[in-house]
Amino acid sequence: MANLKNRYDFVYIFDVQDGNPNGDPDAGNLPRIDAETGMGLVTDVCLKRKVRNYVQVAKNCSEGYDIFIKEKAVLDSLVNNTYDYSEVRNASKEDKKKVAKNLLCQNYYDIRAFGAVIATKDKNDQVRGPIQMTFSRTVEPIIANEHSITRMAVTKEEDLEKERTMGRKATVPYGLYVCHGFVSANLANQTGFSEEDLKLFWDALINMFDIDRSAARGLMSAQKLIVFKHDSELGNAPAHKLFDLVNVGKTSEGVARSFKDYSVSICKEQLPNGVSVEELI
Repeated sequence: MANLKNRYDFVYIFDVQDGNPNGDPDAGNLPRIDAETGMGLVTDVCLKRKVRNYVQVAKNCSEGYDIFIKEKAVLDSLVNNTYDYSEVRNASKEDKKKVAKNLLCQNYYDIRAFGAVIATKDKNDQVRGPIQMTFSRTVEPIIANEHSITRMAVTKEEDLEKERTMGRKATVPYGLYVCHGFVSANLANQTGFSEEDLKLFWDALINMFDIDRSAARGLMSAQKLIVFKHDSELGNAPAHKLFDLVNVGKTSEGVARSFKDYSVSICKEQLPNGVSVEELI
Protein backbone atom coordinates (compact mmCIF):
# COMPACT_ATOMS: atom_id res chain seq x y z
CA MET A 1 0.00 0.00 0.00
CA ALA A 2 1.22 3.50 -0.85
CA ASN A 3 2.31 5.69 2.07
CA LEU A 4 0.64 9.04 2.59
CA LYS A 5 2.98 11.85 1.49
CA ASN A 6 0.64 14.83 1.69
CA ARG A 7 -1.25 16.63 4.41
CA TYR A 8 -4.95 17.11 3.80
CA ASP A 9 -7.57 19.42 5.31
CA PHE A 10 -11.22 19.09 4.39
CA VAL A 11 -14.64 20.66 4.76
CA TYR A 12 -17.56 18.25 4.99
CA ILE A 13 -21.09 19.65 4.57
CA PHE A 14 -24.18 17.53 5.21
CA ASP A 15 -27.81 18.21 6.06
CA VAL A 16 -30.78 16.70 7.85
CA GLN A 17 -34.46 17.07 7.07
CA ASP A 18 -37.13 16.07 9.60
CA GLY A 19 -34.73 14.00 11.68
CA ASN A 20 -32.48 13.93 14.71
CA PRO A 21 -28.88 13.72 13.48
CA ASN A 22 -27.28 13.28 16.91
CA GLY A 23 -29.36 13.02 20.08
CA ASP A 24 -28.03 14.27 23.41
CA PRO A 25 -28.56 11.61 26.13
CA ASP A 26 -28.24 14.31 28.80
CA ALA A 27 -31.19 16.19 27.29
CA GLY A 28 -33.74 13.43 26.71
CA ASN A 29 -32.07 12.57 23.38
CA LEU A 30 -33.06 15.92 21.88
CA PRO A 31 -30.92 17.15 18.96
CA ARG A 32 -27.69 18.71 20.23
CA ILE A 33 -27.79 22.52 20.28
CA ASP A 34 -25.28 25.18 21.28
CA ALA A 35 -27.12 26.79 24.20
CA GLU A 36 -25.62 30.25 23.52
CA THR A 37 -26.16 30.53 19.76
CA GLY A 38 -28.91 28.01 18.98
CA MET A 39 -26.71 26.37 16.34
CA GLY A 40 -27.17 22.62 15.90
CA LEU A 41 -24.26 20.32 16.74
CA VAL A 42 -23.14 16.85 15.69
CA THR A 43 -20.17 15.35 17.53
CA ASP A 44 -17.05 14.05 15.82
CA VAL A 45 -17.68 10.71 17.55
CA CYS A 46 -21.05 10.43 15.81
CA LEU A 47 -19.52 10.86 12.35
CA LYS A 48 -16.66 8.47 13.12
CA ARG A 49 -19.24 5.87 14.14
CA LYS A 50 -20.87 6.16 10.72
CA VAL A 51 -17.49 5.86 9.00
CA ARG A 52 -16.81 2.68 10.98
CA ASN A 53 -20.22 1.29 10.04
CA TYR A 54 -19.58 1.99 6.35
CA VAL A 55 -16.15 0.35 6.37
CA GLN A 56 -17.55 -2.65 8.23
CA VAL A 57 -20.21 -3.13 5.52
CA ALA A 58 -18.01 -2.23 2.54
CA LYS A 59 -15.08 -4.45 3.55
CA ASN A 60 -17.00 -7.08 5.54
CA CYS A 61 -14.26 -7.09 8.20
CA SER A 62 -11.79 -8.57 5.70
CA GLU A 63 -8.12 -8.83 6.60
CA GLY A 64 -6.76 -5.44 7.55
CA TYR A 65 -10.22 -3.85 7.62
CA ASP A 66 -11.75 -5.12 10.84
CA ILE A 67 -13.27 -2.55 13.21
CA PHE A 68 -12.00 -2.26 16.78
CA ILE A 69 -14.82 -0.13 18.21
CA LYS A 70 -17.97 -1.92 17.11
CA GLU A 71 -21.21 -3.14 18.67
CA LYS A 72 -20.68 -5.72 21.46
CA ALA A 73 -16.91 -5.75 20.97
CA VAL A 74 -14.96 -6.77 24.10
CA LEU A 75 -11.86 -4.62 23.73
CA ASP A 76 -9.77 -6.44 26.36
CA SER A 77 -10.33 -9.70 24.48
CA LEU A 78 -9.30 -8.14 21.17
CA VAL A 79 -6.10 -6.78 22.72
CA ASN A 80 -5.36 -10.08 24.48
CA ASN A 81 -5.86 -11.95 21.20
CA THR A 82 -3.30 -9.69 19.58
CA TYR A 83 -0.81 -10.43 22.34
CA ASP A 84 -1.25 -14.12 21.53
CA TYR A 85 0.25 -13.60 18.05
CA SER A 86 3.64 -15.29 17.68
CA GLU A 87 5.24 -11.96 16.69
CA VAL A 88 4.33 -10.54 20.09
CA ARG A 89 5.13 -13.67 22.09
CA ASN A 90 8.58 -13.88 20.49
CA ALA A 91 9.37 -10.19 20.94
CA SER A 92 11.52 -8.95 23.80
CA LYS A 93 9.81 -7.59 26.89
CA GLU A 94 10.72 -4.05 25.88
CA ASP A 95 9.27 -4.47 22.37
CA LYS A 96 6.03 -6.35 23.10
CA LYS A 97 3.83 -3.25 23.30
CA LYS A 98 5.35 -1.78 20.15
CA VAL A 99 4.85 -5.00 18.16
CA ALA A 100 1.29 -5.39 19.50
CA LYS A 101 0.49 -1.77 18.62
CA ASN A 102 1.71 -2.31 15.04
CA LEU A 103 -0.43 -5.44 14.72
CA LEU A 104 -3.50 -3.63 16.03
CA CYS A 105 -2.93 -0.90 13.44
CA GLN A 106 -2.54 -3.50 10.68
CA ASN A 107 -5.69 -5.40 11.64
CA TYR A 108 -8.13 -2.60 12.52
CA TYR A 109 -8.99 0.17 10.09
CA ASP A 110 -10.41 2.51 12.72
CA ILE A 111 -7.23 2.33 14.81
CA ARG A 112 -5.14 3.17 11.74
CA ALA A 113 -7.45 6.08 10.93
CA PHE A 114 -8.63 7.53 14.25
CA GLY A 115 -6.23 6.08 16.81
CA ALA A 116 -7.23 4.35 20.04
CA VAL A 117 -6.68 4.29 23.77
CA ILE A 118 -5.77 0.76 24.85
CA ALA A 119 -6.77 0.46 28.50
CA THR A 120 -6.22 -3.27 29.01
CA LYS A 121 -4.39 -3.96 32.27
CA ASP A 122 -0.60 -4.32 31.84
CA LYS A 123 -1.03 -3.72 28.10
CA ASN A 124 -2.16 -0.11 28.17
CA ASP A 125 -1.01 2.07 25.31
CA GLN A 126 -2.16 4.84 22.99
CA VAL A 127 -2.25 5.22 19.23
CA ARG A 128 -2.56 8.71 17.74
CA GLY A 129 -4.65 8.57 14.59
CA PRO A 130 -3.99 10.72 11.51
CA ILE A 131 -7.64 11.73 11.00
CA GLN A 132 -9.31 14.20 13.32
CA MET A 133 -12.65 15.95 12.89
CA THR A 134 -14.33 18.86 14.64
CA PHE A 135 -17.88 19.06 15.93
CA SER A 136 -20.23 19.85 13.05
CA ARG A 137 -22.14 23.10 13.43
CA THR A 138 -25.17 24.39 11.53
CA VAL A 139 -24.95 27.46 9.34
CA GLU A 140 -28.03 28.93 11.02
CA PRO A 141 -29.77 28.37 14.38
CA ILE A 142 -32.13 25.40 14.48
CA ILE A 143 -35.32 24.58 16.33
CA ALA A 144 -35.96 21.11 17.70
CA ASN A 145 -39.58 20.02 17.27
CA GLU A 146 -41.10 17.37 19.54
CA HIS A 147 -43.87 15.15 18.19
CA SER A 148 -46.25 12.87 20.06
CA ILE A 149 -46.45 9.34 18.69
CA THR A 150 -48.58 6.30 19.57
CA ARG A 151 -48.08 2.55 19.39
CA MET A 152 -50.92 0.31 18.27
CA ALA A 153 -49.52 -2.89 19.82
CA VAL A 154 -48.92 -3.77 23.47
CA THR A 155 -46.06 -5.68 25.06
CA LYS A 156 -48.01 -7.89 27.48
CA GLU A 157 -51.37 -9.59 27.07
CA GLU A 158 -52.68 -8.08 30.30
CA ASP A 159 -52.20 -4.62 28.78
CA LEU A 160 -54.51 -5.40 25.85
CA GLU A 161 -57.39 -3.27 27.13
CA LYS A 162 -55.25 -0.29 28.10
CA GLU A 163 -55.00 2.88 26.05
CA ARG A 164 -52.39 3.12 23.33
CA THR A 165 -48.83 3.73 24.48
CA MET A 166 -47.70 7.33 23.97
CA GLY A 167 -44.18 8.41 23.09
CA ARG A 168 -42.19 11.39 21.91
CA LYS A 169 -40.00 11.97 18.87
CA ALA A 170 -37.71 14.96 18.33
CA THR A 171 -36.71 16.27 14.90
CA VAL A 172 -34.90 19.16 13.26
CA PRO A 173 -37.09 20.51 10.40
CA TYR A 174 -33.93 21.35 8.44
CA GLY A 175 -30.30 21.96 9.28
CA LEU A 176 -27.14 22.37 7.18
CA TYR A 177 -24.07 21.21 9.12
CA VAL A 178 -20.42 22.06 8.45
CA CYS A 179 -17.57 19.88 9.75
CA HIS A 180 -13.83 20.53 9.43
CA GLY A 181 -11.29 17.74 9.31
CA PHE A 182 -7.56 17.10 9.17
CA VAL A 183 -5.36 14.28 7.84
CA SER A 184 -1.77 14.16 9.10
CA ALA A 185 0.68 12.39 6.78
CA ASN A 186 3.20 12.14 9.62
CA LEU A 187 0.81 10.26 11.90
CA ALA A 188 -0.47 8.21 8.95
CA ASN A 189 3.01 6.84 8.40
CA GLN A 190 3.20 5.91 12.09
CA THR A 191 -0.05 3.88 11.99
CA GLY A 192 0.31 2.54 8.43
CA PHE A 193 -2.68 4.54 7.14
CA SER A 194 -2.26 4.45 3.36
CA GLU A 195 -3.50 6.20 0.22
CA GLU A 196 -5.94 3.30 -0.24
CA ASP A 197 -7.20 3.79 3.32
CA LEU A 198 -7.70 7.50 2.63
CA LYS A 199 -9.74 6.79 -0.50
CA LEU A 200 -11.93 4.47 1.57
CA PHE A 201 -12.40 7.28 4.10
CA TRP A 202 -13.52 9.70 1.38
CA ASP A 203 -15.91 7.02 0.05
CA ALA A 204 -17.31 6.60 3.56
CA LEU A 205 -18.02 10.33 3.96
CA ILE A 206 -19.77 10.39 0.59
CA ASN A 207 -21.88 7.24 1.04
CA MET A 208 -22.21 6.49 4.76
CA PHE A 209 -25.65 8.03 5.27
CA ASP A 210 -27.10 5.76 2.58
CA ILE A 211 -26.20 2.59 4.48
CA ASP A 212 -27.16 3.95 7.89
CA ARG A 213 -30.80 4.96 7.45
CA SER A 214 -32.99 5.25 10.52
CA ALA A 215 -36.51 6.51 11.19
CA ALA A 216 -35.10 8.71 13.95
CA ARG A 217 -32.54 10.43 11.69
CA GLY A 218 -34.91 11.42 8.91
CA LEU A 219 -33.27 12.36 5.61
CA MET A 220 -29.54 12.90 6.09
CA SER A 221 -27.42 13.60 3.02
CA ALA A 222 -23.79 14.39 2.23
CA GLN A 223 -23.87 17.61 0.18
CA LYS A 224 -20.24 18.76 -0.18
CA LEU A 225 -16.79 17.31 0.45
CA ILE A 226 -14.08 19.88 -0.26
CA VAL A 227 -10.52 18.57 0.09
CA PHE A 228 -7.40 20.74 0.32
CA LYS A 229 -4.23 18.83 -0.59
CA HIS A 230 -0.83 20.14 0.46
CA ASP A 231 2.29 19.49 -1.60
CA SER A 232 4.22 18.48 1.51
CA GLU A 233 3.90 16.20 4.50
CA LEU A 234 3.84 19.08 7.00
CA GLY A 235 1.58 21.32 4.93
CA ASN A 236 1.92 24.60 3.07
CA ALA A 237 -0.69 26.76 4.82
CA PRO A 238 -2.63 26.92 8.11
CA ALA A 239 -5.86 24.91 8.01
CA HIS A 240 -8.04 27.78 9.24
CA LYS A 241 -6.85 29.98 6.37
CA LEU A 242 -7.99 27.32 3.91
CA PHE A 243 -11.33 26.86 5.64
CA ASP A 244 -11.93 30.62 5.34
CA LEU A 245 -11.86 30.21 1.54
CA VAL A 246 -15.10 28.17 1.70
CA ASN A 247 -18.19 30.34 1.90
CA VAL A 248 -21.66 29.01 2.68
CA GLY A 249 -24.39 31.57 2.04
CA LYS A 250 -28.16 31.80 2.02
CA THR A 251 -29.73 32.23 -1.42
CA SER A 252 -33.39 32.52 -0.48
CA GLU A 253 -35.49 34.57 1.90
CA GLY A 254 -37.35 33.07 4.79
CA VAL A 255 -36.72 29.78 6.56
CA ALA A 256 -34.42 27.31 4.82
CA ARG A 257 -35.92 23.90 4.18
CA SER A 258 -33.48 22.36 1.68
CA PHE A 259 -29.90 22.55 0.42
CA LYS A 260 -31.21 24.55 -2.55
CA ASP A 261 -31.66 27.47 -0.14
CA TYR A 262 -27.86 27.74 0.22
CA SER A 263 -24.85 28.21 -2.02
CA VAL A 264 -21.30 26.96 -1.43
CA SER A 265 -18.35 28.69 -3.10
CA ILE A 266 -14.55 28.41 -2.90
CA CYS A 267 -12.21 31.38 -3.42
CA LYS A 268 -9.79 29.34 -5.54
CA GLU A 269 -7.92 32.43 -6.71
CA GLN A 270 -6.74 32.94 -3.12
CA LEU A 271 -5.30 29.44 -2.70
CA PRO A 272 -1.79 29.57 -1.17
CA ASN A 273 1.16 28.19 -3.11
CA GLY A 274 1.59 24.47 -2.67
CA VAL A 275 -2.11 23.79 -1.97
CA SER A 276 -4.70 22.45 -4.40
CA VAL A 277 -8.42 21.93 -3.86
CA GLU A 278 -10.84 19.30 -5.12
CA GLU A 279 -14.59 18.90 -4.70
CA LEU A 280 -15.34 15.19 -4.26
CA ILE A 281 -19.06 15.98 -4.07
